[in-house]
Amino acid sequence: MLWTRWLVLLLCWGATSSEQQAEQRDGTPAVAQPDPRRQRSPPPVEPLDFGFVPAAVYDTHAYHEPGPVGILFHMVHAFLYVVQPNSFPKDLIVKIIQQNMGGIKIEEWRKPDNVVLLLQWIYYESGFIICGTIGILFVVLTPIIGMCFCVCRCCENCGGEMHQRQRKNADCQRGFYTASLIASTIFIILGVLIAYAANHNVSTKIKSTRRFINTNMRDLRTFANNTPAQIEYLTAQYTTAKHKVLSDLDNIGPLLGGRIHSQLEKEVVPSLDTALRMAGAMRETKEALESVSSSLEVLQEGTGKLRNSLSGERASLSNTLSDPACTNGAVSHTCNTIRSTLSQLGISADFSKLADVNHALANVNVILKTDLSNIVQKGYSSFNDTPKLVKEQTKNIVAGVKNMLDKIGTEINSFAKMFPVEASLANFTIFLNDGQKKIESYYPQIDQMDFYRWIGCVAVLCTVILVVAFNILGLLCGTCGYDKQATPTTRGCLSNTGGNLLMAGVGFTFIFAWVLMGIVTTLFVVSGNVEKLICEPLANRQLFQIIDTPYLVHPAKKNFLPGMLFQNPNIDLTLGSMYRECYENNGLYHALQLETMFNINSFLNRTVYNKDLANVFESVQIDLRDITLLEQAGRDNLLNFANSGIGQIDYDAYLAEVNKGVTLVDLLSFSTNLEAQADQLPRGALENALKGHASSIRQIHREQVVPMEQAMKYVRARSAMSQSIKQLQRTSNDLPAKVTNILSAIDAVEYLITHNASHVVKQETKAYTESLVGYFKQYTAWVKNSLTAEVAQCKPISNIVDSMEIVGCSFIVDSVNTFWFGLGGCCILLIPSIIFSIKLAKYYRRMDTEDVFEDTSYPWLVAL
Repeated sequence: MLWTRWLVLLLCWGATSSEQQAEQRDGTPAVAQPDPRRQRSPPPVEPLDFGFVPAAVYDTHAYHEPGPVGILFHMVHAFLYVVQPNSFPKDLIVKIIQQNMGGIKIEEWRKPDNVVLLLQWIYYESGFIICGTIGILFVVLTPIIGMCFCVCRCCENCGGEMHQRQRKNADCQRGFYTASLIASTIFIILGVLIAYAANHNVSTKIKSTRRFINTNMRDLRTFANNTPAQIEYLTAQYTTAKHKVLSDLDNIGPLLGGRIHSQLEKEVVPSLDTALRMAGAMRETKEALESVSSSLEVLQEGTGKLRNSLSGERASLSNTLSDPACTNGAVSHTCNTIRSTLSQLGISADFSKLADVNHALANVNVILKTDLSNIVQKGYSSFNDTPKLVKEQTKNIVAGVKNMLDKIGTEINSFAKMFPVEASLANFTIFLNDGQKKIESYYPQIDQMDFYRWIGCVAVLCTVILVVAFNILGLLCGTCGYDKQATPTTRGCLSNTGGNLLMAGVGFTFIFAWVLMGIVTTLFVVSGNVEKLICEPLANRQLFQIIDTPYLVHPAKKNFLPGMLFQNPNIDLTLGSMYRECYENNGLYHALQLETMFNINSFLNRTVYNKDLANVFESVQIDLRDITLLEQAGRDNLLNFANSGIGQIDYDAYLAEVNKGVTLVDLLSFSTNLEAQADQLPRGALENALKGHASSIRQIHREQVVPMEQAMKYVRARSAMSQSIKQLQRTSNDLPAKVTNILSAIDAVEYLITHNASHVVKQETKAYTESLVGYFKQYTAWVKNSLTAEVAQCKPISNIVDSMEIVGCSFIVDSVNTFWFGLGGCCILLIPSIIFSIKLAKYYRRMDTEDVFEDTSYPWLVAL
């Protein structure tokens, strides 16, 4: 039908392939090219939320629990397993079907191969054949035996003679026959109840069949009505991916430019950082030079006064030692000793000898008039404008991509509108409604036929009930009317009636038993084979394996189902796989493998996921030559700093003087020694003069040295000078080489940005493009997954199969099997019922003649 073709086209349009084709393009590294091993991998694509496809809720629950009658079903299944314990002959059935499909005539079955198949089939059906043969024999022999029995009875044979022989164990035999007949009657009643329960179960379940029909039809309508909304939802979710791509395009500066900036900053930022640190070193150098200059003035001022005082005292002491009294023998030795220590009266750290740093400080002050930090910050700012530069230079490309996205959306919508979705599904819904109405129109006829069937089965059971009734009435009458004191010829009317009723039961048994067995045999052979050849393999899905056997119906047609649906039997689609997919409530597109029929992937690859987007971005040319990291003024500033003269300062001399003490010798010790030597001289003017000099030296120490050593200004000046000198020494160490390295690194980075950044640009553009394409890949993968599991979920199809199995097998076949099982048991039990009824009737019926009883149990006979 036309609507089915449109429905298939509708369901298959959304298929997609998540296969990805990524083209690797390697750039050629230049001299200052970043190491490719340091290049980071593309960031993961941000996951998109496409929401949930509108789900269809199906009402059919294809599950049946038989209830108490299920026990009877299990009994019948066990019996059938005893009759037919062989496994399902799948291969045999396939061969037979293939032989029949090949058009083999009846006479061709005589061929050896076909005879083997026939023998195999007979072996498989041996249980049914044996049981069926027994049933046929029963049907044939029962009326014959009944007729013979009647003739014999009429000829007063076979128990027809109205004469009962005397038996000593007559009471025991009568009791045995009575008990046996009661037992057989009870079992016959159980068989009737089983058959009636099965008969009633059919009528009850046929009414339940309408619920399955209604829910399955309703599910099919839900399937048809919900599918367009699902397809529309899939189409509409393209805008989710589109809006995300548009958002990334609008932010191409921070995204693409930011990634380019992030890659280049590995080389750029360290170079600018060294230049910025050098600018800080310039300021620190100025501060250190100023500290050295001020500290030098403080130290020179403090040591100048002390040097003058010690020089005067040394000159005065020298004059005293020039006294003629020092020329005498013993005195001269002491004077010479004192004279040899005069050189110790002097200062140790002579800061006046140190060259000042004013020239270097003046040069640094001139250099600092140029703000190198500001120049470097401009370099940072210029480099940080990379995102803005990228956005400006890709403006036309972004506009072209946006137009491409709009075109893709238009193509998708146009493709979706190519199919008359609503009209096709409307026709499908009308077809379902008409079909349901036709089915419902048969309900009265089905009910009427089921009523007739129910009446017929009840009538059949009534024949058994009639025999049972005769047996029960015969037992009641015979037992109640039996009199031990009565002779066979004098038995009462009630006892005689009981015997006649038992014989009537025997007569009706011969009349109906063969008919009942004929019904049982027919139902057994037919419904038993249906159970073993259809229901059981349908339950374990072996029946699907037969249907799905390759080349089953024709040697040139591989698969049956695709050949019937798509006229293409070579598609790898089987009924079993379709049923499994639908049972798991997957999409019909995946269940029918429609991707093999409709190449929708090519359409989506040509539209949603195509190479045009990547090709557009491959032509991106981003020029970064406008980026200036260090202006010429900054370069000159660094070179001037390298030639500022701080490297020519004698730092060792400064450190040597700073590390010296205030005086060459401890003045207190010197004065004490001087007094001790004066005491060795004769008393007189020379002794007193030397002690006066010792007192003067001690006064110099007390008034000048001690205050100088304790003055914070002096101490801080020495400490500041020491620290500043060490700092200047570190800064000036290989200063020209450092500046040269900084300028070389900046030159290399600028060369990289200006000439060799194309590799980074291509690499990051590719990563950016992959992220954009990744959103569409997410969309296409989501569409594929949705088509597989959520769109047009075909659970109603498997529900139809399961419902047919429940109705056909659980409702009908199991009930029919249970019916013949119960009725067959009744038929078998009628045989002992005949025997026991005939035997027992002799004890209840009034005989025409009798034996002469001489038993003492009958004294009245002796009296006669």
